Amino acid sequence: MRQTKLAIIGVGHVGSQVLTDCSHLNLFSEIVLIDSNEDAAKGEALDHRHALAASYRTNSNIYAGDYADCADADVIIISAGVSEKPRPGEDMPPRALMGRENAIEIRKIMAGITRHTKNAIIILITNPVDTITYIAENEFAYPKGKIFGTGTTLDTFRYRQIVASHYQVDPKNISGYIVGEHGSTAFPAFSSTTVGALTLPQCEALLDPTAPLDREFVSKEVVHTASDVFNWKGWTNSGIGEVAAALARAVMLDEKSIFPVTATVDGFYDCHGEAAFSMPCIIGRNGLEKQIPLPLDDEEYEKLQLSIKDIQLTLQNVQ
Repeated sequence: MRQTKLAIIGVGHVGSQVLTDCSHLNLFSEIVLIDSNEDAAKGEALDHRHALAASYRTNSNIYAGDYADCADADVIIISAGVSEKPRPGEDMPPRALMGRENAIEIRKIMAGITRHTKNAIIILITNPVDTITYIAENEFAYPKGKIFGTGTTLDTFRYRQIVASHYQVDPKNISGYIVGEHGSTAFPAFSSTTVGALTLPQCEALLDPTAPLDREFVSKEVVHTASDVFNWKGWTNSGIGEVAAALARAVMLDEKSIFPVTATVDGFYDCHGEAAFSMPCIIGRNGLEKQIPLPLDDEEYEKLQLSIKDIQLTLQNVQ
């Protein structure tokens, strides 16, 4: 039977949660952890091996390793990098500082990976994820489609939760996407959002909510709620761990699932390879197999153009 392998690069708060969620998929016979702090990687591996005696767990081989261990990996998930948290004495805005430092980090990581493989599917979490994905895609001659970032998938999950709460339905019945940057310029595509088979205007008439859906509030809340988690908890890891696991499962099982992941866009929305941003994409065994240009109304199109400009500005600051 063919062995399946996952590599996780960066095992801080996010990487540890990714490991937990991906190991519970029971899809990987081998999981290697790579971190600049070798003791942290060894500790995480040992901690998770202790749980393998549970009756519902597969007996995966979980261990600490290095880039050479990526050679036969099916999936590589990268969560390494500094956080957006402000630091004393720094004049630069936290996101700009994070972008510069993580751009340096991703170039080191990609250099390490590409010495050993260009076959694995690489899923990027490291922020600012649109910029980091663009660098990884375009500077290392990695096959197109085999690298993509988590993008606005978590933002989309948050959006669906907010809409579901308003209409008092299961969030899994919401179909709708957050498009553009994973950041402050992200926005919901209200024009294509449905609840079950109902458009939002139909929901107002048929689901009898206590008040109309406040679209301006929802747009702001999708971005703001991420800050709430970060400010109250100190980091975000549970939601993004689930996202990474869902994407890894879609790859390993060739699900052809649709997620709004980030990758370089060339030929849609008047973008010709100048930026990476999120739009719905089909994810399967070959990675990002197809980008789907979601129909946007005029207002949404203008918001996307502003989002693209914001991403390009961030990219310019890390060159």
